[in-house]
Amino acid sequence: MTGKDPSYANVAMVLKGYPRLSETFIAQEILGLQQAGLLLQLVSLRRPTDSAIHPVHREITTPVQYLPEYLYQDPKAIVRSWCWARRLPGYKKALAVWFSDLRRDPSPNRARRFGQALVLAHSLPPATDLIYAHFLHTPASVARYAAMIRSLPWAVSAHAKDIWMTAEWEKREKLASCAWITTCTIAGRQHLRQLAPANTVVHLNYHGLDLSRFPEPPAPSGQSEGRTPGNPIRLLSVGRAVAKKGFDVLLKALADLPDSIHWRFTHVGGGELLERLKAQAIDLGIGERTAWLGPRDQRALLEEYRKADIFVLASRIDSDG
Repeated sequence: MTGKDPSYANVAMVLKGYPRLSETFIAQEILGLQQAGLLLQLVSLRRPTDSAIHPVHREITTPVQYLPEYLYQDPKAIVRSWCWARRLPGYKKALAVWFSDLRRDPSPNRARRFGQALVLAHSLPPATDLIYAHFLHTPASVARYAAMIRSLPWAVSAHAKDIWMTAEWEKREKLASCAWITTCTIAGRQHLRQLAPANTVVHLNYHGLDLSRFPEPPAPSGQSEGRTPGNPIRLLSVGRAVAKKGFDVLLKALADLPDSIHWRFTHVGGGELLERLKAQAIDLGIGERTAWLGPRDQRALLEEYRKADIFVLASRIDSDG
């Protein structure tokens, strides 16, 4: 999908939330597509919850539409969109697919996604020729229903838990109906290829980094060896405080280090387990050696990397896969 591809010149990109500090890779893609000349419209299923943004977000000028996260927030938009959509040839197919999904997943979430799809389909510019979703779970559901209503092709970029925690029947049916799918790991591509029909293209695209955003650091002053309390080894870890990141394991490992090694640990990121991890550090007797900075933008994070001696992460496969 590039600005030189005439078949995808006007794209609606469906996101779970925008902007988000934890999704720099999506922001980089948006900026790249914007610079390539695509006419983009960003559509977010919910409003942002982060108080800060990355520098890359400030460079994105693409307009953003926020769908009602909960249908009761804008019932007039839902009814107005439904009255418009029900006259379209694709509406009956979309409704039948949604009912089939609802029977297997009878949840409020499933109902919300069809309501959001109605609003999305109604609000799309007439020239839109592709609906493209990031994440195979809820954003792809909204994109798929809206694409059916408007009789448009849709595509999706799959990443992590949306691949491994979405029901297999749902993945198979989405893969059969999308124009193409891209993912960012070999394991993800292999899994999706096993589920996709032969005519569905599964691309592998690594996210990478724009290294021009990381200027050459000043000359290093020398790595600490942790032999004295005044010159500790500086350990850094970055990631959301969720079970799969393994920060509880990391804290236990730090607590097991011999007293002869002096160190300081800094964590950057938010997450549901953050307070529990802080309490665990205190219980392990290492609370005074740990610092929890919370979410940081890319510029501030770069400074933390430059101050650190070692980056550490203890990711694991959690019980939910």
